[in-house]
Amino acid sequence: MGQIFTEDHDQFRHSLRSFVEKEITPNVLEWEAEGQVPRSFFKKLGDLGFLGIRLGEEYGGSGLDFLYTTVLVQELMQCGSVGVPVAAMAHAEFATKIIERAGSDDLKDEYLRDAVAGNIIGALGLTEPGAGSDVAAIRTRAVRDGDDYVINGSKVFITNGTIADFITTGVRTGEDGYTGMSLLVVPADTKGLTRRRLKKIGTHSSDTAELFFDDCRVPARNLLGPEGGGFKPLMQGFEGERMVLSVIACAQMRLMWEAARQHGHDRKAFGQTLLEFQVWQHRLADVITSIEAAEALMYRGIDMYVRGEPCNAEISMSKLFATETALTVARECAQIHGGMSHMEECGMARLYRDSLAFTIGAGTSEVLRTIIANDKGLAKRRDHK
Repeated sequence: MGQIFTEDHDQFRHSLRSFVEKEITPNVLEWEAEGQVPRSFFKKLGDLGFLGIRLGEEYGGSGLDFLYTTVLVQELMQCGSVGVPVAAMAHAEFATKIIERAGSDDLKDEYLRDAVAGNIIGALGLTEPGAGSDVAAIRTRAVRDGDDYVINGSKVFITNGTIADFITTGVRTGEDGYTGMSLLVVPADTKGLTRRRLKKIGTHSSDTAELFFDDCRVPARNLLGPEGGGFKPLMQGFEGERMVLSVIACAQMRLMWEAARQHGHDRKAFGQTLLEFQVWQHRLADVITSIEAAEALMYRGIDMYVRGEPCNAEISMSKLFATETALTVARECAQIHGGMSHMEECGMARLYRDSLAFTIGAGTSEVLRTIIANDKGLAKRRDHK
């Protein structure tokens, strides 16, 4: 790959690192206990210009490429709490970017400036109890009634769900399938919308919710794009989501490897440090080799995306390999910590349990394998004479 980051990226990284060290890392245990990041977290990110990296300057954003988002995610991950970058990206990359991509000028004016400033918080409402990776299976229905849409249904596993001020929501406005899907921006104070926080085994600092829509009336002007045109902008957004998950997984693996390496030098057993045993030298050598491979694949996908090249398969490969590898890396790095790897007070323990959802979010590993297979011609039937 060579050097893909420029001096500007390095300066951006330096400013982020100082912010994370002073404003985030000292607070992550409190946020994990509370089950969410505070509103002040988004406001501080907004004040520093970190929430509108890929949004247009006309809405207060910076209009920069995904490499800057990569740096942002990598540095946020240095706090050691996966929920922190997950909460930030659910707002900045998922909920708002899709409004810029498909929304009317009036809708962009109404939401994007305040979202970039951190004055309001966004969530992406897509997954349902019966529809996860199979986006076309959503059942939450929106029916046009005069100047409004009336929404009924439910969503689940929605990041920022109980703290959001608006939810960019996938709804069904037509028949089953892709062409019957639409997107609506739903204000969180809409009458008939109720929210319930879910208790997870990981990513504790990231709020996750179940949403219920009971005759919720939303202005028809909150429709993103044409009615029935929601599938395409959603699919375009998935590329960004999967790259974010790849970056988070790779950054997390680096943290776990460094913690394992340090512990291996410090902890003694049978009169010598753990890393004086060849078995642990070799196991951690395998770990760092896997991390380097995952990062190389990640940077390849990002580079292609930034250059504007078709890269759905490469991004899918990156997300698949990085998140599956993170599970192995977590197990190996937890093993060298012994019993402490199961104690919440241990950073390694928190990283370990946070890795478990990586292979599910933004497309399961099974769905990604199908995307890759289709792209590489594996699913095509070939006639043999």
